[in-house]
Amino acid sequence: QVTLEESGGESVQPGGSLRLACEASGRPDQMYVRGWFRQAPGKEREGVATYDEVGITRYADSVKGRFTISKDNAKNTLYLQMNDLKPEDTAMYYCAADRLDYGLKDLYKYWGQGTQVTVSS
Repeated sequence: QVTLEESGGESVQPGGSLRLACEASGRPDQMYVRGWFRQAPGKEREGVATYDEVGITRYADSVKGRFTISKDNAKNTLYLQMNDLKPEDTAMYYCAADRLDYGLKDLYKYWGQGTQVTVSS
């Protein structure tokens, strides 16, 4: 089993920055790939960025150059640094993990409860 807990979401003005964190516990072999997804009201959940065990990262086109995914193995925590935030980044952000790589598709087995990010002036 795997447990994921997100933190760091809050309200911020356009152009601002936030860093989300996802602390994981459980079987490491079930977390070969970890990632961030988001869901805005009335929209489907979409992949934002992923990070696999060999350090390969993947980003959605909409966040490339603005968001950076990273992992602290000592803390077993996944991060998402978000810069130059835009109103369209407003969403509930979820952390996900699986032993299989589904890319940016929301097919991962383990999910956190989410943390809300609101970008508004």
